[in-house]
Amino acid sequence: MKATIDIPDDLYRQVKAEAALRGVTVREVTTQLYRRWLSDGESGEAHQASSAWLRSWLEAADEAIKRAPTGRSAREELEADRNRLEPK
Repeated sequence: MKATIDIPDDLYRQVKAEAALRGVTVREVTTQLYRRWLSDGESGEAHQASSAWLRSWLEAADEAIKRAPTGRSAREELEADRNRLEPK
């Protein structure tokens, strides 16, 4: 079956060049990607799991920032110390 899709020109050129380097056609690349997408029933679950993991890390970072003491950060302290030693 033939299908027409619109993709950005620069993306198509990159795919076509990479396919040529690998010795395959753009049709083969496209077919392989469609098959992988259909057979990868876990992709949605994997994406949700990775999103949940990232959210948990961001929440932990927010909590750490809330509990951090007031004043300059360690980075600010180091920069101030370095600036003290370097001639201006």
